[in-house]
Amino acid sequence: MITEVTAGIKISVETQFQPDHSDASINRYLFSYRITIENCGSQTVKLIRRRWLIYDANGVIREVEGEGVVGLQPILKHGEIHEYSSACDLATDIGKMHGTYLMEREDTKERFYVNIPEFKMVVPHRLN
Repeated sequence: MITEVTAGIKISVETQFQPDHSDASINRYLFSYRITIENCGSQTVKLIRRRWLIYDANGVIREVEGEGVVGLQPILKHGEIHEYSSACDLATDIGKMHGTYLMEREDTKERFYVNIPEFKMVVPHRLN
């Protein structure tokens, strides 16, 4: 598990290769990931937007940006956790992702960015 804390918001990421949804013959490798967002700060926050940078080993970089996460804009009080799962397909058997969440403090409406730590996606046989 990869973890990073920014401005009192802890982001943890776990990844898993999905062989049943991948096909090396057409250069399609699917990875699922599970994100845990924990508010370790004292103020209630709302996740407004996300931005991802996705890197294939062949040098292709994709950017994905949009509102919330999987259709939600979760609100987290101190100590609360929001978890969600999603997936990413790559054209290579090795890649990586990282990004940011745009958050808003409930009381002041101040917006700030939280880092999503870089995590690698590697087909298991490449680790041997």
